[in-house]
Amino acid sequence: MAQGVQKSERFTARQKAALLMLSLDVETATKMMRQLSQDEIESLTIEISSVKGVSSGVIDQVMDEFHQLITAQEYVIQGGIDYAQKLLEGSLGFAKATDVLDKVKALTHVRGFGALKKADGGQLASFLQKEHPQTIALILSNLTPDQTAQVLTEFPDELRNNVSYRMATLGKVSPTLLKEVEDVVEEIAQNEISQSLSLMGGAKAVASVLNKCNNATAKTILETIEQQDSQLAMEIKRLMFMFDDLMFVDDRGIQRVLREVDKKELALSLKVCDDKLKEKILQNMSERARDLLKEELQYMGPVRLREVEEAQTRIVDIVKQLEDSGEIVIAGRGGTEEVFV
Repeated sequence: MAQGVQKSERFTARQKAALLMLSLDVETATKMMRQLSQDEIESLTIEISSVKGVSSGVIDQVMDEFHQLITAQEYVIQGGIDYAQKLLEGSLGFAKATDVLDKVKALTHVRGFGALKKADGGQLASFLQKEHPQTIALILSNLTPDQTAQVLTEFPDELRNNVSYRMATLGKVSPTLLKEVEDVVEEIAQNEISQSLSLMGGAKAVASVLNKCNNATAKTILETIEQQDSQLAMEIKRLMFMFDDLMFVDDRGIQRVLREVDKKELALSLKVCDDKLKEKILQNMSERARDLLKEELQYMGPVRLREVEEAQTRIVDIVKQLEDSGEIVIAGRGGTEEVFV
């Protein structure tokens, strides 16, 4: 935090949270930290460690803002937004009261999405199907890729494709749409199914979701998006990794992947793959392993397509883990390529 800053408005929400924690006694601060997620604790700890030269006046302002938020929240619980607005206007004035209530609404909204993250994908899909696709897109953009993939799989083809495209093109959220989303979240919460709001969704979010879907679903969604916006579809593809993208892994990387893959699972995954990819994999195996794999493929009887796709997905997970750890490199999928020397 920069030295000499004298107004709390200049600080981010995280920095204010750090200042608040530092102003509390150790026991109270510890109790509050226990209510946070691991990611939140890590982020807050980083902010706390960087606090330098903050005046007591700024800390007082942060404490005052926290007190206003708590008071506003209590008023909302007692009598609703209109009731809270009237009480706050009497002590803070119209402009300040409105600002405080907007922050309370945003915090409530974020907690609402947190509750949805515990919901079952199938139940959530049945609730959301009656909503407008744009509302669904905003809600799914706030869930985890795993959960969003489960929900999309439950949707009919037309709705799934429509929602995926809207997720990829989400921008600023209008107050009207936000109100619809809040209503839906509240309805789901009431039925006991078990950030900020500016830029959400986007190509990266959709790519993460499609990576969790089976190949057939992912390809169908991508084809639909491509018909509407080819550049957007290309951007999503660049951010994804699908089984066919093994063609873009170099020979050393393929050999590293093969050391982690069960041989029977490998044979199952190659049952319906492209011949060029199959040849690439065979070329990176020892002669004995190659002969055993060819024999396995030759005598393999009919298998369910779902089983093949599940095997491919498990191998893709291994590839992504190795890429994340820096053990293999995936290049050449389009866009700006890295240069290796």
